[in-house]
Amino acid sequence: MNKPLKIAVGADHGGFELKGQLLAYLRTSGHTAVDCGAFGKDPVDYPVFAAEVARRVARGECDFGVMVDGAGIGSCMAANRISGVRAAACYNEALAKNSRAHNNANLLTLGSGQTPFEQAQKIVDVFLSTECSEERHLRRVRMIMDLERRPSENDSRPASITVKELPLDLTPEDVERIAQRVKQIIAGGSAGAAPSCACEQVTAEKLAQMIDHTLLRPEASVAEVRKLCEEAIKYKFFSVCVNSSYVKQTSEFLRGSTVKLCCVVGFPLGAQAPEIKALEARRAIREGAREVDMVINIGALKSGDDATVLKDIRGVVEACKEGRALSKVILETCLLNDAEKTRACELSMKAGADFVKTSTGFSKSGATADDIALMARTTASKKLGVKASGGVRTYADAMKMIRAGATRIGSSNSIAMLEEAKAASGGRKE
Repeated sequence: MNKPLKIAVGADHGGFELKGQLLAYLRTSGHTAVDCGAFGKDPVDYPVFAAEVARRVARGECDFGVMVDGAGIGSCMAANRISGVRAAACYNEALAKNSRAHNNANLLTLGSGQTPFEQAQKIVDVFLSTECSEERHLRRVRMIMDLERRPSENDSRPASITVKELPLDLTPEDVERIAQRVKQIIAGGSAGAAPSCACEQVTAEKLAQMIDHTLLRPEASVAEVRKLCEEAIKYKFFSVCVNSSYVKQTSEFLRGSTVKLCCVVGFPLGAQAPEIKALEARRAIREGAREVDMVINIGALKSGDDATVLKDIRGVVEACKEGRALSKVILETCLLNDAEKTRACELSMKAGADFVKTSTGFSKSGATADDIALMARTTASKKLGVKASGGVRTYADAMKMIRAGATRIGSSNSIAMLEEAKAASGGRKE
């Protein structure tokens, strides 16, 4: 085993003894091992503890999970019901290696009735030290992850289900997202959707729900971030967008509100290694970010190195999907020609991103209506969102971008923009 890891460890009553041995072994090996129960040999239900281990992995609280029951099979089935988890039941080192190298498994289940401690110790060592790095295997893992997001063609469940039939692993964010989506469907719209008619004026209320209220200045203080959050709550902006170092504090400032937390990654140059951006994204998501705006490797794109650009985007996108966060790809359009903008959009779609975004706001210019129109046309087949940012300071600027196809607006001048919208709409809310 190499670097120290944080590992969730659980068991039912049958695996209690082996769990204790593994906890001690992992801790003496330099890892942080979190005991998720059970805490005795009294009969318990293994799905409860398998789900607890799985949820800690799915939320990014732990790097891996290990769950022990009598055979390892039932816990594997239970853990795999949690979105973002790929559990594998392994009885020897070869299976452990295969599950990681070929399937990128992130949770190991063991059977205490089949596997003595000495063998379990070797299996755990192999599982934790093996990486999934070959593209052909990663491509198949992405196919598995896609199945989680897509209803099964063979799903025979009725279209209408009761509350009791809902998945038990819904987070408060999931419930909130579902509620918001239902409201949008009833209202006939979608999250951050542009007006249905190119000539339609957007009311202040609708515009607020398209705005990422932004503070990315390098000298921004904690007090200014707090003020940003208070403003976002007061004016009901869709989100606040901050540098990743402020995610933890921002999450606390927004606690209890419906305002989302967005952060930037690889900002503002995009010149970091893909692994660094992915790591930055994962940490931000663990600390509370629900949306991540990442800057692409602009130099690689201009050099025609599409493989590097794709890897760069995909690392952050996968971190977001595992953490149930939205991903936005910042192109820095002012540095690109139209062909490069198109390629960047195509690579973003290929990587599975949720949005493309014009600018960081830190280069020579920001969003233009022409760029928004080009990005919207290019991504229309995949229905990606398009975020206009950089230089969008007035209601007129926002309307120009929305009419060109923008579905989200990033601005540090959001309040003034909203006041202009109120004046333009005569105080109308709808």
